[in-house]
Amino acid sequence: MSAKEEIFIPLLGAVQASIAVLLTISYGVIAAQFNLLSQASAKDISKVCVRLFLPALLIVNVGSQLNQDTGIRYVPIVIWSILYNTLSIFIGLGLQKFMNLPQWIVPAIAFNNTTSLPLLLVQSLQATGILDSLDTSSDVVDRAKSYFLVNAMISNSLTFALGPRLLNGNEEDAPDEPEEKEQDDQQEDNDNAEDSAERGEANGDSIDRASLASDNSSVRDDIEAHEETSLLPDRAIKSQVRADHKFWKKFNYRWDQLPTWAQASLSFLYQFWNAPLIGAVIGVIVGLIPPVHTLLFSEQEEGGYLNAWLTKSVKNVGDLFASLQVVVVGVKLSKAIRFMKKGEDSGTVPWGPFVIVTIVRLIIWPLISVPLFYGLATKTNWLSDDPILWFCLMIMAAGPPAMKLTALADVSGAGEDEKMSIAKFLTVSYCVSPFISFAVVGALKASQAAVNNK
Repeated sequence: MSAKEEIFIPLLGAVQASIAVLLTISYGVIAAQFNLLSQASAKDISKVCVRLFLPALLIVNVGSQLNQDTGIRYVPIVIWSILYNTLSIFIGLGLQKFMNLPQWIVPAIAFNNTTSLPLLLVQSLQATGILDSLDTSSDVVDRAKSYFLVNAMISNSLTFALGPRLLNGNEEDAPDEPEEKEQDDQQEDNDNAEDSAERGEANGDSIDRASLASDNSSVRDDIEAHEETSLLPDRAIKSQVRADHKFWKKFNYRWDQLPTWAQASLSFLYQFWNAPLIGAVIGVIVGLIPPVHTLLFSEQEEGGYLNAWLTKSVKNVGDLFASLQVVVVGVKLSKAIRFMKKGEDSGTVPWGPFVIVTIVRLIIWPLISVPLFYGLATKTNWLSDDPILWFCLMIMAAGPPAMKLTALADVSGAGEDEKMSIAKFLTVSYCVSPFISFAVVGALKASQAAVNNK
């Protein structure tokens, strides 16, 4: 094979993989254009993806790939995820300050799409045969997914903890529209006014819950509300509600005894606790406990009695995440496309920020990470002898901005023109996402060279 073919064939495969992801996004656009999915339904799908499908995917992929022998592989991912996200935040803050860029440029640079796009990209790369040049194992895709999922879990946790005022908490979507919020609040007030006010507090702030525990009528209201909606037996519902009130009464008593600095510190740490992190923790637990790992992930004749039904069901749910989340991206971008038809009423594409973010995310970070991990793989023993791990580390920091920018536009009180400008910015960013193919090819060739130099 000539030198040109050695570059062209992987590049073509990477371009095809990127186009496959882009086409999946377009299916979401088509679904929205033909009123098959609305913005509200897309938001609900995104919530269930982040809060149910992604944790299930983490449990299966991390749990199956992690054991006492392979656990060391994930240490570099944790370190690199924290490092590149933190550095990206500082880069964004510096550029925003010295170049007088819009405020949303910081999260645009800091947080790339670390979940749905990388997962689909890995699947497409395997279909084109590119990953076979690094590893021909049957579990190569699951292993790559587990690496990207750990990175995504850390990136999301940092986002939730460091940007709660800029981004929409632990949801992938923008906040409810004012009309929807009023309707939701009114419905909650009709069900239980006091419970609505208590549950409307921000995550981690539960000081007012003590009042519920001391109010017997509130307990009865909660029980009635549960009896109308829950499928559990009435006795179980009453026990659950009373235990909940008793717990929060004791919790708030202890909470009030803490000094202010301790309350602030614990509230900050609580922001890291989210559904993907819980899924990752469960995956780590089941992976590192040999009897549980055997029950869930081994073949039945080898003791995996839960594999064929329990693990398979969780895997089926988790596998829905990648494709559905990318379709939701397309539904979101369809709104920008509709407004683009209106010309001057839909804002303008912020070409300056677009160029800067594209350079940082698709050029600068690959130029840093590819030689960095090539050197670590060939000159040190800090990384395990897994070329798929090297490859994933090289491209983790690359990719278009996360769709959380749409949430920032609402939370920051941006005007309609600015919101549409951000939407157009994201549309163009995902249209040029196939340029990540150059980073993929660079990481592939560097990983191959590292294998030969070992």
